[in-house]
Amino acid sequence: MNTPPPDRVSTGTISSDPLIDRFGRVHRSLRMSVTDRCNLRCFYCMPEVGAEFAPRETLLTFEEIVRIAALLVSRCGIGDIRLTGGEPLVRKDLPKLVAMLSAIGDLKDLSLTTNGMLLEQFAGPLRRAGLKRLNISIDTLDEANFQKVSRRSGIDQVVRGIDAAIATGFETIKLNTTAVKGVTETEIVSLVKFAIERNVQIRFIEFMPLDTDRSWRTENVLSGNMIRDIIEREFGPMNPVPPPVASQPATDFQLAGGQPIGLIQSVTEPFCDACDRIRLTADGAIRNCLFSQHEFPIRDLVRSGASDDELIDQFKAAVSAKAAGHGIDDGSFSPPQRPMYSIGG
Repeated sequence: MNTPPPDRVSTGTISSDPLIDRFGRVHRSLRMSVTDRCNLRCFYCMPEVGAEFAPRETLLTFEEIVRIAALLVSRCGIGDIRLTGGEPLVRKDLPKLVAMLSAIGDLKDLSLTTNGMLLEQFAGPLRRAGLKRLNISIDTLDEANFQKVSRRSGIDQVVRGIDAAIATGFETIKLNTTAVKGVTETEIVSLVKFAIERNVQIRFIEFMPLDTDRSWRTENVLSGNMIRDIIEREFGPMNPVPPPVASQPATDFQLAGGQPIGLIQSVTEPFCDACDRIRLTADGAIRNCLFSQHEFPIRDLVRSGASDDELIDQFKAAVSAKAAGHGIDDGSFSPPQRPMYSIGG
């Protein structure tokens, strides 16, 4: 196995094997799940009881993750990596993996998505290891509502984690709220005020059909337009801000006082035509879309001694098979067999 040295992984600057699908989309962003386990049981992601997890021996090791990541950066032009789960911070020694990944030359951005429950403990170690940005999930500031959504207790713990991350000095911190009709409407104003007080961006993400219970319905989606109406009634106009890159999933806005707001309208205004993401599950399967019905296994290739070229060919096959869009609005749409926690956010 080609394992990177402990100091810094040297990579080239020219992409010799770009990942381009049949629609001309160049893939530069990699979402890597490091675990399917989580310390919450949010209804839009996991079952309350009976969650099924991959055997630990099937999860990619840190060395396997770094080999794949370094290869995609050096040969395929992947510029940013986001670590996901499950809840990535429940993976033992995660700051060690962050340090290994941050040593990859030419990797422009390394970030992580977390529910914040363990962030008070890990914010400092993650930042020192080289993590640049954080996305932190927060759906409510009320403990009773937190327990209804997550089926666990701990909103104070999440808030302490957010404050610890802010104090640590990450380059960017974004708060993410999953917007569900009948749940989120009464939370929006308080969450925006919370973000204003801490000078961080908050983004509202439309509820997507990735729940284990298969209870998602179109009528459950609190649309971006509905969210905007609620915010503007309280805070005034949301002024559009041009995106820094076309592939950015969020539409950015700014309130009169400068507060940034993001709307991710995956359901009502899909951004599939600009998607540049590819995903790797914790147990080593390539997915070209959150909603894909197909996977391309790579773990066994890595463990059987496959060459770098063979691994890249598997990624190219996955990208070549990518559909034009997720198809949620198609009458024949069916959700993926894997739930969100198993795919990686």
